[in-house]
Amino acid sequence: MADITIDHLHKEFGLGADKVVALEDVNLSIGGHAFVSVVGPSGCGKSTLLNILSGIDVPTSGRVTITQDGRPARAGYVFQAARLLPWRSVMDNMLFVQKDRSEATRKRCQHYLEMVQLGDKGSKYPGELSGGMQQRVGIARAFSTEPDVLFMDEPFSHLDAITARTLRKELHTIWADTGKTVVFVTHDVGEAVELSNRILVFAKGGRLADDIDVKLPFPRDVADSEVALMKADVFKTFENLGAMAVT
Repeated sequence: MADITIDHLHKEFGLGADKVVALEDVNLSIGGHAFVSVVGPSGCGKSTLLNILSGIDVPTSGRVTITQDGRPARAGYVFQAARLLPWRSVMDNMLFVQKDRSEATRKRCQHYLEMVQLGDKGSKYPGELSGGMQQRVGIARAFSTEPDVLFMDEPFSHLDAITARTLRKELHTIWADTGKTVVFVTHDVGEAVELSNRILVFAKGGRLADDIDVKLPFPRDVADSEVALMKADVFKTFENLGAMAVT
């Protein structure tokens, strides 16, 4: 688990007339065993926020601090695509991001492959796997480094509905079992409500417009009436903002 503090975060791209504000004076804290989803219309700064939190990008101004028990936190990242090396086996892709290739490390990688139902696929190559299986490997790989916080950028957006639903359930099981902090960017409000105990709603211009606690009991399903009501409440937030709707 990690503690994340964001103080007056501002990010802009370009200069002069071409300047675009991606994030505007964002202030928030995330701590403990949290699953936080970030939602909002296209261009509201969701991915920019994740890139800054993960260290891929830097802010124009403001500060981000991510710690675990007073030390810099270890972070993992899951992208929209699995980004597996096609010439390496599944297990070698897992081992590629590790500090060593010891037997203990290999057993840890195998453990996470089993958690995503791919325990027998270690010798396979990415081209032999479906897109959903490849994304499972990407999730297992990220967790196998044992990060304190995991950043996920729309990891299920390119998958069919049935595969995405299965992976959401597997992701939630891993999160519940490991106690990690997860920050999850999605364009799908239903997905956010199903997975999260907190939803950050961003508006155009990169402004944090709402911070919603989701107190529904787990497990959840998008077909549940309480999930549907919460989803409607989030959509209402978008309507009040005059923002473009998300799915």
